[in-house]
Amino acid sequence: MRKIAIVTGTRADYGLLRPLIFAIKEDSELELKLLATGMHLIPEFGSTYREIESDGLSIDVKIEDGLDGDSAKSIAKAIGRAIIGFAEAFDELKPDLLVVLGDRTEILAAVTAAIVASIPIAHIHGGETTEGAYDEFIRHAITKMSHLHFASTDCYRNRIIQMGEHPSRVFNVGAIGIDSIKSLDLLPKKELEKSLDLKFNKTAVLITFHPVTLENSTAEEQFNALLQAIDEIKDCTLIFTKANSDKGGRIINQMIDDYVNKNKLKAVGFASLGQLRYLSTLQFVEFVIGNSSSGILEVPYFGIPTINIGDRQKGRLMPVSVINCNAEVNEIKNAIQKASDHNFVNNIRLQQNIYGNGSATQQILKEIKSHNLINLKKVFYDIN
Repeated sequence: MRKIAIVTGTRADYGLLRPLIFAIKEDSELELKLLATGMHLIPEFGSTYREIESDGLSIDVKIEDGLDGDSAKSIAKAIGRAIIGFAEAFDELKPDLLVVLGDRTEILAAVTAAIVASIPIAHIHGGETTEGAYDEFIRHAITKMSHLHFASTDCYRNRIIQMGEHPSRVFNVGAIGIDSIKSLDLLPKKELEKSLDLKFNKTAVLITFHPVTLENSTAEEQFNALLQAIDEIKDCTLIFTKANSDKGGRIINQMIDDYVNKNKLKAVGFASLGQLRYLSTLQFVEFVIGNSSSGILEVPYFGIPTINIGDRQKGRLMPVSVINCNAEVNEIKNAIQKASDHNFVNNIRLQQNIYGNGSATQQILKEIKSHNLINLKKVFYDIN
C-alpha cells in the first residue's frame, strides 16, 4: 500500500485539495497521511483546521510554524521553523509520495524537507506566473524540486517542460478547483443566508484582496481605492473574505473590520467562508472583485465577471470574463460598470472554460498510482 502525504496550509488550498484527499482516503491501494500547517493553525485566520476535522478527516500531524507577524523577517523565520517541523513529521510518517499544491511559503518548507529525505513530490498548479507576488519564485522552485507535475493548461504544461522537466511526467489535468464545484451540493439562497447570518440586497458582490508581496507598502493604498469604488454601489451586499498571512495582509484585514463596523447594514467580513459557503455564494453575487487566483480559475465556471485589480495575478491566462484594471478608484469604477453591463454578462456565459472540465482528481489519482515511486529519479530534460 502506497503511503501518500498531503500538505495543506490554508483554507484555499484545502478547498482545492479536498476531492483528491477523499479520493486517496477511499482508495484501497493508498494510505492517506494528512498534514496541516500555516494559517490553519492560527486563531486570527479562523483556526481552519477545524473545517478539515468537521469533514470527518483525521489530521496526522499539525506543524506549527510560529508565525508572529506579516513582516519579511517573521515570514522567513516561520519558513525555517516549518522546515524543522516537516523534517520531524516525514521522519515519523515515512511517506512514499508528498502531494502539494501551489506556491506558498509553508509549501516551500515542506518540499525542502522532503527532498532532503528523498521523498518524491507531486506538484499541482505549477508552470503558472504571478508577476506581482513572490509566489512566482516559490512556485518555480517547487517545480524544480518535484517529480510529477499536474498543470492546469497546456500552456503551463509546456512551461514546466521548458524548465527542464521530462514531458512524460508533466500532465495537463485542468484546475482542480473545478472538481469541487461539480461535486458539491451547493447551498440554496435561503440556507446560505441563514448560514452567513445576512440577507442579500438587490445585488451582492464578493471581495477578496491580498497584498501584492513584491511591492512595498502598497496594500493600504490599493485596498482603500477598492473600498472607495465599491462604496458607491447602491443597494448591494458587500461580502468580504479576509486576506491571507502574506506580508502586508494584516493591514487589509484591519481595514475590512473597520469598514464592516461602519457599514453593518450592507457589509460583512469573514476570516474564512469555508469552501461550501464560498462556492455557494458565487451563485448569488453579481461579480467578484479583488486579486485572488480563484477569480481567474474557479469563478468563471459560474458565468459571472471577475474584476482583477493590479499586478498580483499578472501573467496568468485570463478567461474573457476577467476584467483587469489598476488599483485606482476611477479604473475600478469603470471595471464595475463593465461587470454590470448585461451584454457583457450575457457574452461571458458562452465562454469556453480554459481550465478544464473538472476531472483533475481522477487524472492525478491515476498517475500517482501508476508510477514507480521507489525509482522516481530526476534527469534534466533538454529541449532540442
